[in-house]
Amino acid sequence: MTDLIVFAALFATYAVLRTATFGGPSGGQLFSLGNALTETLILLTSSFTCGLAMLAVRSNKKNQALTWFSVTFVLGATFLCLELQEFSGLIVGGNGPQANAFLSAFFTLVGTHGLHIAVGLLWMIIAIIFIQIRGLTPSVVSKLERLSLFWHFLDIVWIFIFTIVYLMGRVI
Repeated sequence: MTDLIVFAALFATYAVLRTATFGGPSGGQLFSLGNALTETLILLTSSFTCGLAMLAVRSNKKNQALTWFSVTFVLGATFLCLELQEFSGLIVGGNGPQANAFLSAFFTLVGTHGLHIAVGLLWMIIAIIFIQIRGLTPSVVSKLERLSLFWHFLDIVWIFIFTIVYLMGRVI
């Protein structure tokens, strides 16, 4: 619930500051909708593969669970690399978080999501190790269910980011 509150506050801040460019470029001028769509498809696919991993867990298929969590990890890491590449390109172009209030809100919102993705990836590595060492015990399954919920939450947050920041940013 704390993550929900944090993201609600970040979205509210972004909504207030989205037009505070102080003569600088807007989101529509800075962001590539194609790149954002690619990130979205990768993250949605990772959510699907996470679901497949949980189906394997519930069927007590350890190797399938390991495979699907590994695929989910690779997709999540790919998403994070694309997000970091976007950040790098903006900063190199002189559009870092210090440029104006809009970009400060953007970097904070999207960066917080990226940080949560990184935490999810770390958690996934630990989960994969637990599956390999301990198997699919009730304790491990419980941890995997929480990881899956966390991962799906991040997917939902990204859908809001994609819609509010990237799609609506093209209009505003």
